[in-house]
Amino acid sequence: MSKSVGGVTPTRMELLRVRKKIKLAKRGHSLLKEKRDAIVMQFFELVEQAQELRKEVNTLLVGAHENLALAQAVAGSQNVYSTSLAIQEREDLDISHKNIMGVQIPTVGEIEFQRKVTERGYGLVDTDARIDTAAKDFEMVTSKLIRLAELEGSLRRLGMEIRKTKRRVNALEYIMIPKLNTGKRYIQMRLDEMERENFFRLKVIKRRLNNAAA
Repeated sequence: MSKSVGGVTPTRMELLRVRKKIKLAKRGHSLLKEKRDAIVMQFFELVEQAQELRKEVNTLLVGAHENLALAQAVAGSQNVYSTSLAIQEREDLDISHKNIMGVQIPTVGEIEFQRKVTERGYGLVDTDARIDTAAKDFEMVTSKLIRLAELEGSLRRLGMEIRKTKRRVNALEYIMIPKLNTGKRYIQMRLDEMERENFFRLKVIKRRLNNAAA
């Protein structure tokens, strides 16, 4: 009677089952590696976009603050502050999701932040043109910042998925597949031993039968 060691019963049926598990595990390992590599490639593409956009935002912010400071110097800080309170708020952002390699990524719908002077809500008679310039600059910065936030949100989600996929790849490669291979070798070894024992037993029986016949 075959004995079970470590939960593995050395039978040919079990050997077939373990071989099937190894085949599936290797296939899963290959698919997960492909997924991980594709996400990593997408991740670095977005990193490059985010870096370029961050540089652009920083440059725009410097210009916007310079124009704001100039507007405050010419029109007065109080006047600039009063004008800012009169500016109409924009509509709410339309946030949806897109799928990147099975990862749900938040995305912001297109909103036109650049407005005409007459659309901002403040009066034109008592305001200086430099306020208009500063407002235009900050509208552009806001648009870029929203796009940057979308990119950085995507990077966080993809980074989490890369780490999760990497853990699963490592678990298959260094734990599950080696464990299954060890079980397969054990079953094969026990089956070979039982085959030799049966062969020896049959030889003994045959010899005894021959001796009895003689």
